[in-house]
Amino acid sequence: MPTMETIVSLCKRRGFIFQSSEIYGGLGSCWDYGPLGVELKRNVKEAWWRSAVHRRDDMVGLDASILMHPRVWEASGHCEGFTDPLVDCKQCQHRFRADHLKKDKCPDCGGELTESRQFNLMFKTFMGPVEDQAAVVWMRPETAQGIFVNFLNVSTAMRKKLPFGIAQIGKAFRNEITPGNFTFRTREFEQMEIEYFVEPSTAEEHYHRWVSTRREWYVQHGIREENLRLRDHEADELAHYAKACCDVEYKFPFGWSELEGIANRADFDLNRHSEFSGTKLTYFDTKTNEHIVPYVIEPSAGADRGCLAFLVDAYHEEEVAGRQRLVMRFHKDLAPIKVAVLPLLKNRPELVELAHNLNEDLRRFCTTMYDDTASIGKLYRRQDEIGTLFCVTVDVDSLTDNAVTLRERDTMAQERIGVDRLAEVIRGRLGVD
Repeated sequence: MPTMETIVSLCKRRGFIFQSSEIYGGLGSCWDYGPLGVELKRNVKEAWWRSAVHRRDDMVGLDASILMHPRVWEASGHCEGFTDPLVDCKQCQHRFRADHLKKDKCPDCGGELTESRQFNLMFKTFMGPVEDQAAVVWMRPETAQGIFVNFLNVSTAMRKKLPFGIAQIGKAFRNEITPGNFTFRTREFEQMEIEYFVEPSTAEEHYHRWVSTRREWYVQHGIREENLRLRDHEADELAHYAKACCDVEYKFPFGWSELEGIANRADFDLNRHSEFSGTKLTYFDTKTNEHIVPYVIEPSAGADRGCLAFLVDAYHEEEVAGRQRLVMRFHKDLAPIKVAVLPLLKNRPELVELAHNLNEDLRRFCTTMYDDTASIGKLYRRQDEIGTLFCVTVDVDSLTDNAVTLRERDTMAQERIGVDRLAEVIRGRLGVD
């Protein structure tokens, strides 16, 4: 497995992820997704949405506002309970979470620590022209509450019967005290979250089903099974709203850590928002002619953590003909670039023209890259390092036999394909209609 330093270096060198505001010295735990990183992240989100929404008839989508009524966060418990104990070192001024320290001395310099104080993890901002307490709003720390407050709107508009779910992908913000490990823990992040509403008597069954489904999703998209595990939360670590919770953990270079959490939130959220808003958030069961408060199963994944896991797991080094080869073996649905078109000789206008024409044809149904800036061997290695699935080489013979060389990333196998069949062959291997 690569080190985090190796992954960070690759991400900057090849345009996956950059430090935010780097020319100004950067901003702590904030990252920018570069040209390849934005494609990878987009593919991860699309694969999740396809699996969670498009391929199910019991799921619909939502895109709720980041800014919400302040009472939402009172009802959810975030204003009161979304805090961490904070201590500072009197000597080096470094800041730590008190519950993460094993000793009462600074882990960096051994200095004396201050008394702990509670630190709210939500970012505060103001709505309107006057910055006073009445204008305070919060940057949402999770996407879930936008789903809960829209429960009636969605169930009425879409006429859904239990069990059904609402899925959402969106930004969330947490003023973490100790962010780190590259994009694993950041202050601005993107969640891929489902709230699945069920009859209370069936909650446990659906909970275990979702745990299995979500673990399998990562395997289906290329994560090796030996790098995944499930961890049930102990009773003393459960969130205040949860009856049960299980983490899908990944073996990152820094150790096993949470990739996704699946929780049985019971009826806590709908009851709280009913209480605070005065609107009954219930479901009318036509079988019993009763209004019930559904239980909620919540699979909550991080798009950024997912991208990091897919980057780490795709990384492979091997020796080919006495030389080191680095290849990113992304699943075909996640690879940022599907096909690279490479003319063998850039000083032959007719070759360049044919290559550009092929590139235009292929990019109608997949992401492509044209490159003529190095020798063919270097171009292949460059594409291997970014995980490109196929390379199409246009050579001198292409002008007479009307064929090109198609190279496959993982096996490096090459075959001659007629230009008139190229798009059809690639569509078939990508599974694109």
